Parts: sequence; structure tokens; C-alpha cells
Amino acid sequence: MRRIITLIVLALLLTGAVLAWKMFGSGTAFSEKTHTFIIEEGKTDRANVVAALEKNEVISSPSLFSFLGSRMGIWNRIRPGKYEVKKGESLVGIARMLKNGRLAEFKLVINRIRTREELAHLISKNFKPDSVSVMQYLNSDDSLQKFGVDTNTLFTLIIPDTYLFYWNTPLEKILRRLADTRDAFWKRNQRLEKANELHFTPEQVYTLASIVDEETNYESDKYKIASVYINRVNAGMPLQADPTIKFAMKDFTLRRILKKFLDTPSPYNTYRRKGLPPGPICTASPKTLDIVLTAPKTDYLYFVAKSDFSGYHHFSSNFTEHLQYAREYQKALTEYLAKKQQNPAP
Repeated sequence: MRRIITLIVLALLLTGAVLAWKMFGSGTAFSEKTHTFIIEEGKTDRANVVAALEKNEVISSPSLFSFLGSRMGIWNRIRPGKYEVKKGESLVGIARMLKNGRLAEFKLVINRIRTREELAHLISKNFKPDSVSVMQYLNSDDSLQKFGVDTNTLFTLIIPDTYLFYWNTPLEKILRRLADTRDAFWKRNQRLEKANELHFTPEQVYTLASIVDEETNYESDKYKIASVYINRVNAGMPLQADPTIKFAMKDFTLRRILKKFLDTPSPYNTYRRKGLPPGPICTASPKTLDIVLTAPKTDYLYFVAKSDFSGYHHFSSNFTEHLQYAREYQKALTEYLAKKQQNPAP
């Protein structure tokens, strides 16, 4: 009899050990480092959650997880959304994650964006809102009005950075976060005061910075290019910024702005319209915004890329000198394009 009791105790201990190992050991069924799954709105009950975990091959033992979830009281506390599980996580750990509603945060990395379509694609690729609904929202002045922007000035809402959101964060909340970051940015480091000294609004500074960003990647030249455009605005001259023609034509691959392009009918055609365009032509970097705000005072009115294709520019205060540099660059560009056409890349 004593032997039987001993065997029963050992069996119970062994069963308990196996259960503990299955509950507290690795309970994942996938091979990659992390795995995500979605719990849909209205499907937070036990059957749907276990089915979602099984379908997405998240857990190795659905039946044990179902039992464990009931014992831990998670079924009436689960939030809909997207979750992320690390390889080797235990069933207990996964259950606790669901019980505590620890939704996964995903990155919205905003660098340079040129069109509303690009922004809609970026948001829909990483978050729940689909690109069609995002575009409808971004194309509506009524929707954007609450953030102090319209379809032309939309990008002034965005300070390029990395933002964290839950996968199912509504689009309006995403834009509100961007707006709050924008407001905080302009309130720091006397940026509003510096814009006022230039007789520019923050939106105008942003628009000019977006053009400067499209002109060059070299910081030293950005200061001088900003001063050129500020001088042109103050002199009542057309801005004559080539990147605005590319934006108006929606062709950002153009290497040469031909004379016929200058007749493109668009409010962004700064060869035909004086002053700044109605909004940015891309998202402007925080650094370039500060460059525009602290642009040096110069007498430069013209600039053109150097003929060595170094990416740097010649700056001039008189048109005769500028014309000489421009001819050198156009000649070098013609020769380069001709050579490239003769010897296309394989």
C-alpha cells in the first residue's frame, strides 16, 4: 500500500513538473526572434483568442493555454490590438501580457517625404488604418483644420523623427501626436522669435527649409542657399527654385530643368510666381529648420552647382558672375549625360 501511495505521489510530482515546465518553460511555436499577432475588435473572448494564437502559430499548446488563461482570469481583460511575443516566452508570460493589455508599440519613422501618397503609404504599412482611408483624411481640409494645417501645409505638421504608436492607434491620434511635437519644437530655443525676426511664420520657415533640403545635403551650403532665398523674398524677386518645378511636375528624378518646364501651371512654380509656394515640397529636417532660422546675412542672390559635381555650389551677388558659373555647369552636365547615354549601366 505504501508503495502504491509513493508511486501516486511520484506520478503527481512528475505531472506537476511537466505542467510547470510547459507553463513556465518556452511556450512558443515559432522559430523567428519575435512574432506578432492581432486580436480583432469584438473577438477578445477565450475561443477567438486561443484560435488566433493557434492560427498564427504563437503557442505550442493551445489547450493548456486555454486552461491557464481561465485559471489566471484573463478572458474578460484582453484588449484588442497587435501584440508581439519573443521566441521562448512562457505560456504564463504570454497570459500575463494579455491580462495586462501590453500591446506592442511600433515605430513610425519619418524622414523625407514628398507627397501625401507617400505619407499615407507609410502609415498604412505600419498601422491599422488603410491607405485609402488615410488619403481621404489627408485630402480633406475640413479634417486637417483641427491641427492648424490644410492640404498644402500638411507637412508643416511633421517634425521628422521616430514616433511610437500602438498598431491600432486611430489616424487622428497619430496626427495629434505629430501636432503636439510640432508645437513643442517651435516653442523651444526661441524659434518663434527667430522666425518673427525674419518676418516669416513658422509655416513659411518650414516651406523654405523644405526647398533648401531638396537643393543640397551639405550643411555648409544650406546656410548660404537659405540666405539666397531670404534675400530674393525680401527683394521681391521670384524664388526660381528648381526643386519646386520638380514638385509641380511630380517628377523628382529630373536632372535638368528645361525651359519648357518653367511654364508648368502650378502654384508651386516659383519661376512664374513670386514669393514662397503655398506649402512645403517635402518634410523638412529639424536641422535645416534651424539653419533657415539662423541663416547668415549675405548679399548673395544667385547660386549654381559646381561643374565638378561635388554637390557644392558657387554663390554670387551679381548675375554676370552667376551666368559664367551656370554655363560651366550646364556644359559639364551636357557632357556627362551624353557620356552616360553612350555607356548605359549594365
